[in-house]
Amino acid sequence: MRMVFRWFGAGNDSVSLAHIRQIPGVEGIVWALHDIPPGEVWPLSRIMEVKEQAEQHQFHIDVVESVNVHEDIKLGLPTRDRYIEAYKQTIKHLAKAGVKVICYNFMPVFDWVRTDLYKKLEDGSTALFYEKKVVDEMNPKGLVETIASNKTFTMPGWEPERLASLKTLFEAYEHVSTEDLWDHLHYFLQEVIPVAEACDIKMAIHPDDPPWPIFGLPRIVTNHDNIRRLLKLVDHPANGITLCSGALGADLNNQVPEMIREFADRIPFAHIRNIKRFDNGDFVETSHREQDGSIDIVSIVKAYHEVGFTGYVRPDHGRHIWDEQCRPGYGLYDRALGIMYLWGIWDSVQNGQRMHDLPSQITI
Repeated sequence: MRMVFRWFGAGNDSVSLAHIRQIPGVEGIVWALHDIPPGEVWPLSRIMEVKEQAEQHQFHIDVVESVNVHEDIKLGLPTRDRYIEAYKQTIKHLAKAGVKVICYNFMPVFDWVRTDLYKKLEDGSTALFYEKKVVDEMNPKGLVETIASNKTFTMPGWEPERLASLKTLFEAYEHVSTEDLWDHLHYFLQEVIPVAEACDIKMAIHPDDPPWPIFGLPRIVTNHDNIRRLLKLVDHPANGITLCSGALGADLNNQVPEMIREFADRIPFAHIRNIKRFDNGDFVETSHREQDGSIDIVSIVKAYHEVGFTGYVRPDHGRHIWDEQCRPGYGLYDRALGIMYLWGIWDSVQNGQRMHDLPSQITI
């Protein structure tokens, strides 16, 4: 297990590389060029700037999250080929900097959805929260005008400056079925996986978050069967998955340890985080500690150890604790605590294995 930490870049993150360097066991940063719009080639010079920044703190930049997929590719429009060619060129540039894994997603319109970015918890901390009733009752078209006049609306992706494009996108997806989206993903993978293979890079798709359809938009990477289908679309080691325990774990039918055991050789990157599910379909982010949520974190880490996992792992969303002012879900303190909890489980399993391997009788 190789521990990494997501970093949004100098001037774009409240967390510094110097502070990340002080978290035991972290060897690299998970990064991206967040100002480059989807569909544009990432300049090699910009990539090398990040590499230089990371190396000043003894970090690698092996994992990128994300090279976003342009909506025209997801929609299957004739213009998709131009954007796919740009994606291929970005892969080649990333390879020159030593990148090994590209995390991406194929979710229409929104990368992820929460209804409250700062839900107050019993202990006084705040965390990302999903209220199912709020999302189910939303009429995306009707909300466009409402949100435009409501500057306090907190739904990620519904910012006023995006409203015009959102309306157009929702209309475009009215004609895209679930099977259409599978076909469009297949087309994309057939084009980019050979390039990734040639560059010694693994493509690792992130599951849909939450793992069910929202706003009438199709969602296709949501469960065990979907992941199996995804990996068979282009059955090659370069076509993999970012196994996110929190995204998949929002559906109580998803058994993440079983997925780890079946797909072990196709998981180059993993997100390990905890959430607390409620009977009404709501869920909230919690600490990584198993007892604080609904995800069997201990069994997940044990499963990774059992399969001899040597891929990259990062703690995912954390709470906002100790009055830290940070990007929602991405503060320093709770994610650092999460890392130490994950290492504690891993080391306990490792030490238990060592004790098991000792001879029953030792002669001195």
